Amino acid sequence: MVETTGGFTSKGLALEARTLVLPSLTQAEAIEIGEIARKIGMDRNLPIAIEVRLKDWVVFHVSLPGSDQSNDGWIARKARVTMATEHSTMYERVLAEELGINWYETHSLSEESHAIHGGSLPLNVTGLGFTGILLISGLPQVQDHLLGVEVIAEFLARKGELQ
Repeated sequence: MVETTGGFTSKGLALEARTLVLPSLTQAEAIEIGEIARKIGMDRNLPIAIEVRLKDWVVFHVSLPGSDQSNDGWIARKARVTMATEHSTMYERVLAEELGINWYETHSLSEESHAIHGGSLPLNVTGLGFTGILLISGLPQVQDHLLGVEVIAEFLARKGELQ
């Protein structure tokens, strides 16, 4: 079987999520997160689409060269998973694999409308919990997820929250 989930574990991904908690998330900060992702994507010539949402409100979206309209569909499907579970899509995928369950059947959701493929990360705020989503589409799912982690870590570092 081909390794598609980067050797992640649900416990490791849960710890990652607890580490990447934001002190706040305003509209301006959501746009800043998007701009960090855009700059990294442009600097590395990544064929990605990036979206940042405050819950289901899109406050930032960019489609970098090499991405295409299909990335928007992936973003929408990934966002629905995070909206439904308040977890990253990678966490949901890995947990389903660990439990040996069909995620779509267990949640009574369709694969046509939801995607448990890495690249959707919840933006959690201290004291508020789930507040937004960072979405990346265009790379293999492990790289989509890792780029999202890098972007959130960079944002936190700029705020002096992560060393």
